[in-house]
Amino acid sequence: MESIRTRNPQSALMSLEADAVSARGGFACMFSDSDEYETALIAERRAQGRYEAPRRRWPVAMLLGVLLMVVGTVLLFK
Repeated sequence: MESIRTRNPQSALMSLEADAVSARGGFACMFSDSDEYETALIAERRAQGRYEAPRRRWPVAMLLGVLLMVVGTVLLFK
């Protein structure tokens, strides 16, 4: 019984060559060195907003809490 490979070896060879070219293309790098890669990575992360300082409300909440304690203490001992 003939297999698919023996029926048309030319198409099998062409398919194998196309797969090899495709596999080699996966290893190609668009950056010439690691500094260029790091610069692009940082620029992309900045564009996503990853390096912005997180906005925390704890300092405002703590200030309000301390002010309420001072006002309560002043009113209590008045």
